[in-house]
Amino acid sequence: MAKKSMPAKALRLGAAALTVGSMMIAAAPAGAEEWSDTSIGWRYGTQFHEPFNNNNITKNILDLQHAGGYKYGKQFFNVDFLMSNSKDPASGNANAGAQEVYAVYRNTVSMSKITGGTYKLGPIRDIGGTFGFDINTKNDGYGSRKRMEVAGPTLMFDVPGFLDTSILVLNESNAPNGIQGRYTYQTHYMLDVAWGIALGDSPFNFQGYFDYIGAKGLNEFGGATKPEIHTDFAVMMDVGRVMGGPKGTFKVGLEYEYWKNKFGNDASVPGDSGALAKTPMIRAEYHF
Repeated sequence: MAKKSMPAKALRLGAAALTVGSMMIAAAPAGAEEWSDTSIGWRYGTQFHEPFNNNNITKNILDLQHAGGYKYGKQFFNVDFLMSNSKDPASGNANAGAQEVYAVYRNTVSMSKITGGTYKLGPIRDIGGTFGFDINTKNDGYGSRKRMEVAGPTLMFDVPGFLDTSILVLNESNAPNGIQGRYTYQTHYMLDVAWGIALGDSPFNFQGYFDYIGAKGLNEFGGATKPEIHTDFAVMMDVGRVMGGPKGTFKVGLEYEYWKNKFGNDASVPGDSGALAKTPMIRAEYHF
């Protein structure tokens, strides 16, 4: 008898990720945030790809995001709940789509806030350091249970919004199906650029990130990994501002994701087109 798709593990990890993120937010220096923005969102696309799967996959993605500033810097927490169609099947049930929870936490401390000094130089507004983590779980045949800690220096640029560039050291491990225990990859690095920029006086905002991730040595099955290029960006419209309603509350837009050598898999290998994703999406956000 085929096993039913079991989202319970994914939901448990999602709840755990939310709990950890909430604890970190609550434990921020000074005990309270100076500003915050919390939103729920939905994304939809029909051209997602996964390694060793040559299908175009449809996914609905629900997310919860929180960004806030505190006495010594700013922090960001996001958890995605990704629901695939049957082209990305759940383990043991080819007729059901896989489900995944992916959580990210980043905390960027500001040297100017810590020291009271000024670190502005040309287009650079401030310098600091970023640390945080990624965790995930997915109930497909691979069964990812990723854990990753990140840390490194950050440059903050003077733009209408934010533009941060970091060089991060990554300590990543996974415990997928088919291996004993948890496998730790070679320590590697990531160039991370993240932004959210207002487009002049218009109701539009340009947001996203670009990551160049170095190779992480051998994977858990003994194969060589490749450097990754992963970028995701969106142009969002403030519906309230256009329609005369509450500003900054409801936003809609178009999003695009490009991911080459996804998870370190070689996109040039014949028959593995899933290691290269080019995915247009529609996106909606409601901000509290």
